Amino acid sequence: MPIIAIMGAGPGMGLAIAQTFGKEGHQVALLSRTPAKLEAVVAALADQGIEAAAFAADVLDRPSIVSGLAAVKQRFGQIDVLEYSPSNPTLPMASSTELTHDNVQIQLDFYVHGAVEAVNQVLPEMLARGSGTILFTTGASSVRPELGHDMFGNVAPAAAWLRSWAHGLHAAAAPRGVQVGHIAIGAWIGRQPGATAPEEIAPLYWDLHTHHDQAEKVFFPSDQPTS
Repeated sequence: MPIIAIMGAGPGMGLAIAQTFGKEGHQVALLSRTPAKLEAVVAALADQGIEAAAFAADVLDRPSIVSGLAAVKQRFGQIDVLEYSPSNPTLPMASSTELTHDNVQIQLDFYVHGAVEAVNQVLPEMLARGSGTILFTTGASSVRPELGHDMFGNVAPAAAWLRSWAHGLHAAAAPRGVQVGHIAIGAWIGRQPGATAPEEIAPLYWDLHTHHDQAEKVFFPSDQPTS
């Protein structure tokens, strides 16, 4: 069975992505700083007949990314899909007028260096066999930075770097059989009124996984068709 590794998994988007790929026959590896908190997610997937397991990996600790993905390979075998969508609301955020070296560097480490390390653990094998998918998730300010200048002034540039790399990586890897895509989400995700349920967004990941001529999907609730 193909394997999807979700870096930064949780009970929201991570679970929805896992369900989407699991229903299409994938086994699921869930990676987070605190894998014990993923027990309920693993159980929910098991109830739906989806085999899943949780692993430790902190995107701010590059050696833990290496060991976490190595543990995934030891348990399941080769990784067919890597999805990178970590979230840590405790990291400092700042407006575009309040940037410092420290509050910029932490977001670069989180989005950029964590993603580079994760990709380096799977991309060589994907290129060698001529197949695989890498998907990155950011907020919509990576595409439209004016949306987040007040709150995400230090987040948007780091996310934009990741988006730029995703497009460049898509151009370089697609001719060699590896799909790379980027999903930008312009919505608050959750179950509360006014938020977007993660199940509304998760199909975009499958679309990018299966349509190799596309490199990006941008989700804004107002842009979605209504039934």
